[in-house]
Amino acid sequence: MATNWSCWLLTKPNILPAFAPLLALLLAPVLAAAADETAAPTPARTVLPSFSTRTSLEAPKRPENIPDDAGLLSAGTLIGSITVKPLDIFDTSIPEENTALFRLANTLHINTRAKTIERQLLFETGEAYDPRLLRETERLLRQTRYLREAWVTPIALQDGKVDLEVTTRDVWTLNPGISFGRKGGKSTSGFEIEDLNLLGIGAQLSLSRRKEVDRTTDLLIYRDRQLGNTWWSIDAELADNSDGKRRALELDHRFYALDTRRAGGVAFADDTRIDSRYDLGQVVGQYATEAKFASAYAGWSKGLIDGEVLRYRVGITQDERRFDSIGDTRPGAAVPTDRKLVYPWVSMEWLQDEFREARNRDQIERTEDFQYGWQVTGRLGYAAKSLGSSGNALIFDASASHGIELDGRSTLLLSANASGRHDGSDFLDTVIAGSARYYRRQSQRRLWFASLSLEQGHKLDPDRQILLGGDNGLRGYPLRYQAGDGRWLLTLEQRFFTDWFPFRLVNVGGAIFADAGGVLGSNPYGSQPRGVLTDVGIGLRLGNSRTALGNVLHIDLAFPLNGDRSINNMQLVIETKSSF
Repeated sequence: MATNWSCWLLTKPNILPAFAPLLALLLAPVLAAAADETAAPTPARTVLPSFSTRTSLEAPKRPENIPDDAGLLSAGTLIGSITVKPLDIFDTSIPEENTALFRLANTLHINTRAKTIERQLLFETGEAYDPRLLRETERLLRQTRYLREAWVTPIALQDGKVDLEVTTRDVWTLNPGISFGRKGGKSTSGFEIEDLNLLGIGAQLSLSRRKEVDRTTDLLIYRDRQLGNTWWSIDAELADNSDGKRRALELDHRFYALDTRRAGGVAFADDTRIDSRYDLGQVVGQYATEAKFASAYAGWSKGLIDGEVLRYRVGITQDERRFDSIGDTRPGAAVPTDRKLVYPWVSMEWLQDEFREARNRDQIERTEDFQYGWQVTGRLGYAAKSLGSSGNALIFDASASHGIELDGRSTLLLSANASGRHDGSDFLDTVIAGSARYYRRQSQRRLWFASLSLEQGHKLDPDRQILLGGDNGLRGYPLRYQAGDGRWLLTLEQRFFTDWFPFRLVNVGGAIFADAGGVLGSNPYGSQPRGVLTDVGIGLRLGNSRTALGNVLHIDLAFPLNGDRSINNMQLVIETKSSF
């Protein structure tokens, strides 16, 4: 019903003025909250304070008789007892949350088991007290989808030993329901039964049926990032699609912490599907793809030394693609040449321990972790005919990221990456990309955000298209609207964060935004690039603070400014994203 209504609305742009009062009513609390807020600089290395105790969680207080971290370190303090305290979803000590419905939710929900938390701690009883390990443990726990917050707090000091309390707050992880989304003029839907914290052990089990843009999928997933009592993770996926099937399995013992010394893993995937080429948001050709992938690696490191980590990996990878015609006679259905790459490789990673916490940047009322230090990786391999490859080629990929605190209010996060291969005479299927994200703190309730991303390809394989549209940031246009050898996208957003916490379930925010972008080079399968495309819009943001089923729900109205006549004057975008 919702899908039919939204499609009908988009075909009636003249009706929009009638809905303007409703939109203004929805966003009134957002804009009003920002109007009376005075700007105040925030210390760069601390959590940005919440503007309302009604919506945020507060870290447990350290008793006044316990020295600060520097004092505990200088005294050579050891770790005493460790208490793990998993908290319910709803805090019934707060009158607003002490309701029959919330008490029932707490009763039905299986809290994360204390042993599940204990397995992720980077410290043990009897070890020297190290506040860095406490902060890193908090980051690890926040990375799980089944915990809303996590704190490690000294609570008692006696005879040179400090007792620690690990406090976590659970979220609802069982999802028996219907999902719906819309972006780029296309709707998606699904039905799923999944639990992201099965029996409180931190594992995910999911059974779903999803109707997406390219295919309908029946999907079974099992994931566990700590298999048994180890740091081995498993990721298994079985999918029966309307156009093929997918089988994937990964076992990985990653560098889970800065001081981890060993890593290794194996991965396999077998995927058959129908791939499409796009132009102006429409399919212009299709062909069959059979993709097989296998990889194994081992890694080692000396751990964290003077705030820096150096890691090494060696491995071997097989990546095979076979293509076939499905009888499509359109020019865009040209079948790519089969390709097989088998190559041993080596890689190196260097990173600095400069993580910082913030609040109300990309999330609403959640602690966010940002890496400000350098993180640089590089990998080099060689595919040889003698190993079964289609041809000899040097395989490479590299990435780098860095954060800069410009002042007490402004932050710039930079990243770049490159990947491709060289056959001895030229670079093939090579892509170089970079991005910059800028945050300007105007007040505790307002944030100015800007991002610029660029991507350029060279002699791309025929089965790769660089696309730009409503599904990757140009919100006022259909998905996969333009194709070329490269693309660029500029996004400007005025973000608002409120203390409105309706039904004690979602945190409300909003945004006024503008997007501009374009594709570079030529499109061999359709129309040529149309220059700069722009849109403006307004959106509602609902921070999903009580469940693990998505962080921020986006509801946007976007208006293209210079598209062709086939585009609706308004695009409705409804999607769940990991950030604001």
